[in-house]
Amino acid sequence: MPMTPVASVPHPVPPATHFSTPSPRPTAGRAPTATPAPTATFAPVALNGPLTVALDPGLPEEWVGPLMAALNQIDQVEATNGIYPVQLLDQVDNAKVVIEAGSWGGAEVALAQRFFAVVAPFATLTDDISLEELQLRWQGLSDGPLLASSATLQLLEPVLGSGSAVTAEPGDLLTALEERPDALGIIPFDEIDPRFKVLTVDGVNVLSNHFDPATYPLISMLQIRGKEMALLVPLLSRAVTPATNRDPSKVTTLIMTGVTAISRGTADAIERNYLTYPAAVISDTLAAADITHVSNEIPFLDDCVVNNTANNLTLCSHTSYWEILEAIGTDIVGLSGNHVNDFGRDGATESLTFYRENNIPIYGSGFDVEEACAPLLWEDHGNTFAFVAALAFGPETAWATDDLPGACHFYDHKEEILARVEELAQEVDIVAVELQYLEIYEPSPTFQQVQEFRELRDAGADIVTGVQSHVPQAWETYGANDPGGPGTISYGLGNLFFDQMWSWETRTEQMARHTIYNGQVINTEILTAVLEDYAQPRWATEDERAEILTRVFNAAPARP
Repeated sequence: MPMTPVASVPHPVPPATHFSTPSPRPTAGRAPTATPAPTATFAPVALNGPLTVALDPGLPEEWVGPLMAALNQIDQVEATNGIYPVQLLDQVDNAKVVIEAGSWGGAEVALAQRFFAVVAPFATLTDDISLEELQLRWQGLSDGPLLASSATLQLLEPVLGSGSAVTAEPGDLLTALEERPDALGIIPFDEIDPRFKVLTVDGVNVLSNHFDPATYPLISMLQIRGKEMALLVPLLSRAVTPATNRDPSKVTTLIMTGVTAISRGTADAIERNYLTYPAAVISDTLAAADITHVSNEIPFLDDCVVNNTANNLTLCSHTSYWEILEAIGTDIVGLSGNHVNDFGRDGATESLTFYRENNIPIYGSGFDVEEACAPLLWEDHGNTFAFVAALAFGPETAWATDDLPGACHFYDHKEEILARVEELAQEVDIVAVELQYLEIYEPSPTFQQVQEFRELRDAGADIVTGVQSHVPQAWETYGANDPGGPGTISYGLGNLFFDQMWSWETRTEQMARHTIYNGQVINTEILTAVLEDYAQPRWATEDERAEILTRVFNAAPARP
């Protein structure tokens, strides 16, 4: 995906480093998706009298008003054999054209569509619901209730049938779900926000950028039928707006990952196996994102030698190891790690030159402090991004200066960074800030960490990510009505590629999969993994995932 500068910034980013073309993706990109709505090729239509039209009595009120307004503006239509009046009837059986609601599979031609999601509060362990269980809840036959707004109930009745779901209007839904831990909700796709967890339905994820509507049951279609419908479809195609509440051309999936340092035990495992060994299990999922992020702590050097001695803290990766990051579809690399200058300023220069010569987009480090602190601008599916990274930790030798390479030191430039975030929030859709912070091995963030991550959020950052933590840490989510709008704070994702096998906590990993729709963060999914053989993450089992999520959910700071 090409990068495009989307806004001017106080200190323009050097084009050669930040606006070059990304490396080729290891996958072909998105899977083919079904068309936004079923379409048909119409044969010429002749009439032998007025074109009669009826609205099905079960048509949801949300669609009746716009359709009636549009039909009242249509006095006549032009058939192949002349011009004929249009008459609106009360009886469906007597009409040549009928407009009704139905499901995706039953639609010959659709004028509009509405997608829905099954949701729970963000700090929920359940990931999936079967359609069978969902229908039982819909009918009131399950122990757990299903909550939805009156408008949602109307729109889904033609899909799921008559139901006994509990009415909860949009502003009350989250509170109602939090008060009933056994409850689930259904909301329109465009009303999802990060405070909710979106459940898959029989494994199908409505958030996915590989989503195929033909496999998903919770879609309500505004359908039109009758062989004479060809005369009305062009006139009614814009009657209901928007035509869809889930336009795939506006969906971006962003995966953020934690600590990467392909060195020491990880490098040793690679040499014992094969080059892309660390990426073997997780690559398909990570590469499927539209934007895949890696926080790389250490320099890439042509002459890096594997050094797996105990307590070795001078770390590097051989340049050939880039193939591992390429295998997971890496698009952008944050370089805020405190090991970026482990091989001195010369090593940092060599590593930065490697990124530049290979057209790898980076941010958080640079040949000087201005470049290190500059944002990386990005565009995908109409959504615009600014990525910012800084190092809030030592040693001082890792920090860039006016004329020496290194990472952007947070505290030397804190006010500038906060001001930059505030400016960028007015210029792009999504501002994502990552901090390399104080390393603690606890799931709960420190008081100061909470304060400073929230400061970035308050300045306008939509996504704030801790990339320092070697263990999974807590989360905070924000809704559309929160100050600053919807967003997420991850206090620490844990490791991605790093050899810390010495405790269960350091072996466990989180990755944040953010869904951005039409310029807003609408949801964040937590992917969970476990490190094996010092090098290779695998996906967590159901029990392991429950333990990881319980640990980080219990560590969440109190909301302000």
